[in-house]
Amino acid sequence: MFDATFWITTGSILFLLVLSGFFSGSETALTAASRGKLRAQADKGSKGAQLALQITEDNERLIGSVLLGNNMVNILAASLATALFTRVFGESGVALATLVMTLLVLVFAEVLPKTYAITNAESAASLVAPVIKVVVTVFSPVVGAVRYFVRGILRIFGVQTDPDSHILAVREEIAGALYLGHSEGVVEKEDRDRILGALDLGERAVEEIMLHRSQIEMLDAGLDPEELLQQCLNSPHTRLPVFKDDPDNIVGVVHAKDLLRAMHKLMFGPDASAKGLADFDILDVAMEPYFVPDTTTLDDQMRQFLRRRTHFALVVDEYGSIEGLITLEDILEEIVGEITDEFDPDAEHPIQKGKDNNFVIDGAMTLRDLNRATDWNLPDEEANTVAGLVIHEAQMIPDVGQVFSFHGFRFEVTGRDGNRITNLKIRPL
Repeated sequence: MFDATFWITTGSILFLLVLSGFFSGSETALTAASRGKLRAQADKGSKGAQLALQITEDNERLIGSVLLGNNMVNILAASLATALFTRVFGESGVALATLVMTLLVLVFAEVLPKTYAITNAESAASLVAPVIKVVVTVFSPVVGAVRYFVRGILRIFGVQTDPDSHILAVREEIAGALYLGHSEGVVEKEDRDRILGALDLGERAVEEIMLHRSQIEMLDAGLDPEELLQQCLNSPHTRLPVFKDDPDNIVGVVHAKDLLRAMHKLMFGPDASAKGLADFDILDVAMEPYFVPDTTTLDDQMRQFLRRRTHFALVVDEYGSIEGLITLEDILEEIVGEITDEFDPDAEHPIQKGKDNNFVIDGAMTLRDLNRATDWNLPDEEANTVAGLVIHEAQMIPDVGQVFSFHGFRFEVTGRDGNRITNLKIRPL
């Protein structure tokens, strides 16, 4: 009974269980390993990490090859065990072989190797990559045939598969990891918002964060020099657009320092005279205005600002009409949050916590800023500002005192100036 054939069969079954554990652990390690960490190891010279990156480029072929190998060794091991136990125990050997192999495969070929692989995903992936590379190459023809066969069956049932699509985009993976890290207390909210803000630059247009034309402070080129100087000194801004005859006719942008320098030269320079200031023309010191389309992404606009060495642009719509203005500071605020200095108006925080869990909000506040400040998730697809969202949902311009409930929040209009909603109270329901 316990002859050479018995021991050879037993040794073969144990060897096949080891192979099964190897395939199971390899699959888990290669699918669970972070490609970012593997890339970092590959850049440091790890050939195993480099191979792991190459293998995981085509996950469908990788998983198909590993599953093919794993199923082959499992079925062969089960068949040998059944033959062995039937020889030793007779007809009851089939049931006994099923029980024993189930326990062995579960513990030593599934749970144990997969637990190790999850715990040491990157190191395990680098270690098994050379062998799995050979397995994938050998089984590639069979896996390819199975792949087309499976897609044909799925197509019959109306399921279309895209072999080049990724389950999650890189940005979504990073965003998901940041939100998860924040919920677990590992990532600070400020750090999460900064990284997400930088990732969003390529997805957002300048019209979403620009200063609307109704709030732009401009200089009239037809005013007396003294009035221009006084307006410039009273303004908290260093760059001001200059219009001629009509506010839509922007003819230049003046920097406060250039204006003051020119007026100082006229009044105190070597050629100063009493009427020198009266002959001052602001267009002599104004820079050429820089116009950008309202559909320009924030990422592209920041690159343009850096390339042109300017911080100020006027936003126009498809008809060439002025919509607003955007500065480099506006774009940076999307990453680092609100930037204030000693010239910004005091106590201008647009969110104030009131009684009964009410938040008093400036209607012009963007939904993105509100969501970042409160961790809410109000949609910003149809409107950029809180007031715009209320008008969109209400399908009207509401009066003061009107109350609306949508998206899980209660909105009460508390201030209106003409057709513009200036203040609201918002409370989560």
